[in-house]
Amino acid sequence: MFSATHSVLVIFLIFRGTNGDSVNQTEGPVTVSEGSPRTLHCTYQTSDSNPYLFWYVQYLNKAPQLLLKGSKASQRAEHQGFQATLVTRDSSFHLQKLSVQASDSAVYYCALSDTVRGAAGGAEHKPKGSRRAEVSSLGRKR
Repeated sequence: MFSATHSVLVIFLIFRGTNGDSVNQTEGPVTVSEGSPRTLHCTYQTSDSNPYLFWYVQYLNKAPQLLLKGSKASQRAEHQGFQATLVTRDSSFHLQKLSVQASDSAVYYCALSDTVRGAAGGAEHKPKGSRRAEVSSLGRKR
């Protein structure tokens, strides 16, 4: 049984990439106390000089939704306590949250694209590669 003073974050990874472009998340199962900081790593490879990176979140029994996006024109993104900065010299777009909560339990996807379409219907990009991290949280800090 898990301690009531810890949240358990379980991260499962699935890789998909095409055209030589890809993203890579190097995470495994971790346990952190609720309220602790957490970073989900995302690095990418592309021949595009102006890539677009995205973080999507999918909560239990819900459709995936855009959480953050970054590009050379807008490198830093923040939303609902999450933040990510596109660092082209490192080819990275790491997702960070300073205080993880049980309500953050979800599946997190990092995606890469060379084109951004209009936001009609929620379609934000044409993915060239993506990776998924599933974050499960159990227990609460009291």
